[in-house]
Amino acid sequence: MIQRSRAVFEPFPPHLDIEEEVRTTKKFEFAKKISFDSIAQFPREVLELYILTHVVKLGLPLVITGFDKHLDKDLFSEKWLRRHYASQTYDARDLGKAANMRLTLGHYLKNMSTLTELVSPTTYNRPNIQRLYLKDIDCPDEWHKSLEEVIPSSFFYLNQSPLKGPRSPASQFPDPPKTPQGQSVARSGDLMSSLPEAMRAQNLMCYIGHEGTYTPAHQEMCASLGQNLMVEASDGSFEHGKPTRPGSSIWLMTGTQERLMVAEYWTSMLGHNLDLENHFAQLNAWKSAPFTTYVVEQRPGDLILVPPLAAHQVWNRGTRTMKVAWNRITVETLEMAFDEALANARMICRDEQYKNKAIVYYTLDRYSDLLRKASKSSHPEVRMLQEDFHRLFNIYTDILLSETFSKNSPAAKEIEFEKFESNITCSYCRCNIFNRFLTCPWCVGEGNDTYDICMDCYVLGRSCQCISKLKWVEQFPWKQLTGKHETWRQQILAFKQDDRDPKLKGPPTLLVARSKLGRKSLAEICQEQMRLRPWVDYKKPKEIKAATPSDDEGSDSESRARKRRKSNGNKAPSGKGRCHMCKSSECLWKLAACEKCNLYYCYGSLFRAFDMLPQDAMQKPHWLCPKCRKICNCSSCRQDDNMKPHQPFNILLGHDTRKIADPRSVESLVNMRLSNLALLKTFGDDNADRLERLRCDEEKRRQQQQQQLADNDIHVGLDSPHSEPVIDNPVVDDSQLPGIPIDPALELDGSFMNFG
Repeated sequence: MIQRSRAVFEPFPPHLDIEEEVRTTKKFEFAKKISFDSIAQFPREVLELYILTHVVKLGLPLVITGFDKHLDKDLFSEKWLRRHYASQTYDARDLGKAANMRLTLGHYLKNMSTLTELVSPTTYNRPNIQRLYLKDIDCPDEWHKSLEEVIPSSFFYLNQSPLKGPRSPASQFPDPPKTPQGQSVARSGDLMSSLPEAMRAQNLMCYIGHEGTYTPAHQEMCASLGQNLMVEASDGSFEHGKPTRPGSSIWLMTGTQERLMVAEYWTSMLGHNLDLENHFAQLNAWKSAPFTTYVVEQRPGDLILVPPLAAHQVWNRGTRTMKVAWNRITVETLEMAFDEALANARMICRDEQYKNKAIVYYTLDRYSDLLRKASKSSHPEVRMLQEDFHRLFNIYTDILLSETFSKNSPAAKEIEFEKFESNITCSYCRCNIFNRFLTCPWCVGEGNDTYDICMDCYVLGRSCQCISKLKWVEQFPWKQLTGKHETWRQQILAFKQDDRDPKLKGPPTLLVARSKLGRKSLAEICQEQMRLRPWVDYKKPKEIKAATPSDDEGSDSESRARKRRKSNGNKAPSGKGRCHMCKSSECLWKLAACEKCNLYYCYGSLFRAFDMLPQDAMQKPHWLCPKCRKICNCSSCRQDDNMKPHQPFNILLGHDTRKIADPRSVESLVNMRLSNLALLKTFGDDNADRLERLRCDEEKRRQQQQQQLADNDIHVGLDSPHSEPVIDNPVVDDSQLPGIPIDPALELDGSFMNFG
């Protein structure tokens, strides 16, 4: 078995001089900063355009400082929390043991200084130090209401109209038209607000930590925009008769454009999967990285805007840090989610809490109503709303195309209807299912627990042990979805006719878009695979063999040779085929057949050797194998001078999804637990070359992005609407907080809290 070395956790020392590290490390840079007071004097559109350009399009982190001057220090304090929420119990994360510990907020706050005292320049790297992090706890309602009065509404939580909010900058345009109900016809700051309240993900969270607590490197869920505001921290004064250390948080962040190189560096050099969010990288690992690292030392009043898909990790310092964080969904983040983030989350079975497809549907429905009431207004806000409406419509079209049946669609009576309430998730990958999916009529657990599988997972070979004969379920009448599509298309055509450019064309009908797709839809592939895949009697379950002999890196070559000699030469038994790549004999439904040469490739070989998912082969009516495309990298084809063997783009370390998926699940096509390290050894496993190739690709992409911004004349600053951005770096003083009295709240028995 080929093993990959894995970097171990190494804590940051409490005496770390992060400013010195930035000055002496070539690839370290301080993130850009602007002050809150400076942005208040410019029009809202200038601020929004600047954030869109810097954080979303260029993918760079941004820090807005100075919010501490406007926060209610009595409200945002440890004293207030202890007075009002001390008896509230939460799960504190014991980072060392990777387990939760139930305790009261008052008990935790009272003992933070004790936890901090355990971390010193001589003890900070001891493995048994207790690191208790109170993270992902609900934000108090009082804090929520107060922040709503301070944070510009353009980038605050669940904002439905950026024109609301007492602290928002004024617009440079006249007020946009309003609906009869008085609602402004304008884009939302957070598209999560389009969902019915019961369907929204509550992600306004608080994080309270002490010296040595941390958040491993990760990306924001579903490519959303992250906002993190430090509202309070210890200031070095005495509290409860004990000295405190000044609180702050060190952020190490990357840019969106370098995300592929960052992920590959994490895998190839550190031996961890970035998507799993389980590794806090050493400082030396960041210093040795081939990409730029943006550094922030966050103090009270600093709001950090995290770019979509940008990796970042956080280290807390001092006796106490308290932060409020939230995520926003925009049209740009939805496009990134459907292009990349959701597929990555599906591979590792990460919950999709944000219900992205539902957000698209409900936002289109809401925007459609606003645009109808705006009549033919040419107000700039209405024009921008029309543009976002069109982009969302394109995403919606792709969603419907993926769910379109073939001409031999199931009869209406064969499709079960379940009204959409946003509560059905895939039993394997745990993604939220918007409309059509497959369910097993036999695998029903206790409490009518059905086995539901999304179409993406079924195409991957994921399902219950029955494999086939699953039933179709839909949550919207298909005519309702297609009828909405046509209604919204007609709206786009109406406001496109008002454009002066006659070359601008509106979107095609769904039927025309389907005819131009040039590949099978996801639903069509599922229909086809259910005809090909065998049904396994749930009363007599058979073990479904997922891995081929070559997949088993632990098996020796002699045993594989014996298996080959038992077969009839190179001919596979009846009803089976032999994979050209790994030479294993498999059932035909587990193999992709070439249209031209009739060679077979198993889906595991295509995945690990050619970076191809099963869908990539299944969706093409006339699929050509790697050998016919002159890219085959098997041992024999590599000897052919006419071949240009495909070198796998990334390292796959393998991930055991069985630990997360429903216990009734099987993988019948691709064993995701296995890596491609053995194959990479044949190419020399040169990590440096692979990273350099990614660096060059991402540099080209960055240049194209900058050129596109230049072509669109996006040139915005915060000193005047047409100048270069002026970025200041003010020194933010720590908040001077009043003394804290002894905690009067009830506590749980503190005997379980081990400080040894």
